[in-house]
Amino acid sequence: METDKKMQTQVELTDSDLSEQIKAVTKDSHVRAENTELMLAYQRGNVSLTQYKLLLCSLYEIYQALEEALDNNSNHPSVAPIYFPLELARLESVERDLEHFYGQDWREKIVVPAATKIYAHRLRQIGEDNPEYLVAHAYTRYLGDLSGGQVLGRITQKSLGLKGGEGLSFFSFPGVSSPNLFKQLYRSRMNSIELEEEERKGMLEEAVRAFELNIQVFDDLQKMVSVTERESEVMHTTTRNRCTRHTSTHSKLADGEKLTARSLQIQTSLVNASPLFRMVLGICVALATVGMGMYAFKVVKKCFQQS
Repeated sequence: METDKKMQTQVELTDSDLSEQIKAVTKDSHVRAENTELMLAYQRGNVSLTQYKLLLCSLYEIYQALEEALDNNSNHPSVAPIYFPLELARLESVERDLEHFYGQDWREKIVVPAATKIYAHRLRQIGEDNPEYLVAHAYTRYLGDLSGGQVLGRITQKSLGLKGGEGLSFFSFPGVSSPNLFKQLYRSRMNSIELEEEERKGMLEEAVRAFELNIQVFDDLQKMVSVTERESEVMHTTTRNRCTRHTSTHSKLADGEKLTARSLQIQTSLVNASPLFRMVLGICVALATVGMGMYAFKVVKKCFQQS
């Protein structure tokens, strides 16, 4: 495969640390990830509530799988050096944000695209079969979030008009006092991992896969955003049309009531007319009132049938 050949060439030509090798082989994928529609919206500082909520749903699924796999393999010789649950774990933060936006029953409301489920499945799979590959995924996710967390958090807060830190827990790393110093420590720990040649090659391939999985998630999320926003617009239009029809119905009923009132006024003004005339007039008014009532009933019935 062309990607495999490209990575193999770069590894052979680059005698450097694991963190630098991962950075080199994922350079193109990194650029592609930054140019997905979802990430471009962030770069433009124009993030919708729908985008952010659906992103949180996917992040929950991804970090649930990743952190479960890391916890289960925390003593593995490749995982132990980069296992920092107190400093980096994101699952509880995402849960707080989801509860803020969806309520206490958020687990029953969240939805994720197929690409997210594929990503989570891959994480659980390597957690069982190749725990050393978790290093590539942890590096891609955690250091990416730590690097852009502050900036993305401010963009989200400004775009959505969020007050304080509510709904923004994901971007906060209270256990990391200095992101730059921590990233240096993390890379140093990564570079200390002892790997056979085949293991190193496999980890580099997994790093590229991690970026590709993230790109697919971003693309699927944006498709879901578009569908959700279209459905919301259709509902809004339907509600507006119903209100217009009901307003029209009320107007017709009001006109009928005015006509009846005018008939009653005529009846009152002629109260002193001859007995025969009053009797005939009373019958006419009664018939008119009954007719308007039947018309109003038909209009209301038709309106609710259309709704």
